[in-house]
Amino acid sequence: MNKKAWGILFGLVFLNLVSWAVVLHFSHNYLEVVFFDVGQGDAIFIETPFKHQILIDGGPDRERIIEKLVEEMPFWDRTIDLIVLTHLEEDHITGLLQVLKEYEVKNVLWSGLGENEEWEILLKEEGARILRGSRLSASDVFFEILNPLSGESENMNDSSIVLKMTYGNNSFLFTGDISSRKENEVAVDVDVLKVAHHGSKYSTSSEFLEKTSPRVAVIQVGKNSYGHPTEEVLTRLENFGIKTLRNDIVGDVKIVSDGRNLKIITKKKDI
Repeated sequence: MNKKAWGILFGLVFLNLVSWAVVLHFSHNYLEVVFFDVGQGDAIFIETPFKHQILIDGGPDRERIIEKLVEEMPFWDRTIDLIVLTHLEEDHITGLLQVLKEYEVKNVLWSGLGENEEWEILLKEEGARILRGSRLSASDVFFEILNPLSGESENMNDSSIVLKMTYGNNSFLFTGDISSRKENEVAVDVDVLKVAHHGSKYSTSSEFLEKTSPRVAVIQVGKNSYGHPTEEVLTRLENFGIKTLRNDIVGDVKIVSDGRNLKIITKKKDI
């Protein structure tokens, strides 16, 4: 075989390796869920096995969520496939306002309940598709919208969007700030629970924990004057033998799923 033929063969092999590298990069068969440490507020970043990126809430600070996204996403990636606003309270919406300014957002899920002028202006400028319906999917990751299913509740917290996410045999429940009364309406068996309302005593009842039976619970909480998370909630979680992780103690919490097993990664150690 002459040098030219060897060169062509080498080139084909190289292109084949590059192609497989790209495939492996975009399909690593792992779901990653990062509960960002953004202080007293919620912000959850999800990356599916096929690299779909989803952000649930943005926390109370405009700059902190951007810093977190820069740490988690490739520097060249300025697109987010879906943002979910659970409800309009400042500790959930504020960071998303900045995300809409700095990233290209393809889809938005929110209830449409309540009013926030800046949010509505930015949505219009962004031109993102507003999603409706009770079920969503991103590759082989599935979302079921459990709340709100009808009109606005008596308070904004109970109007929070509640999502169940399923990948293979693993499932997650994202609860916004709903109270125990609303929790009983959306209780489903899951592996990972995002504790509602930062560990408020008005959420995460014993009845709810018995119905959901999570293995892991994450409390998105920072320095606050509300006493979150309360001793009542921490005691309930301990009594049910649920591994509980708090952003104010361990920082960002990343949970990796292969559809069967869960791996928990924090700044301190892998669990």
